[in-house]
Amino acid sequence: MERDLGKQPITDIMALHGLKAHDIVVASEEQITHKMVSRAVKGRRLTPNVQCKILNALNKAAKKDYTLKDLFNY
Repeated sequence: MERDLGKQPITDIMALHGLKAHDIVVASEEQITHKMVSRAVKGRRLTPNVQCKILNALNKAAKKDYTLKDLFNY
């Protein structure tokens, strides 16, 4: 199974809102790390659980309602 999937749409969404990995980690109410966010941006395959945690944190930080399909193309 391919693990490195290239740049993901989450990169553009974070740039659009001026968010950095640290902003996502701070906004999270769940346990996520900078490494998880970094892997998401770089296109490393994440578990569905981690994807949901990042989605929830991004939605809170950006004050939007994105879906997993908006953030990841796999």
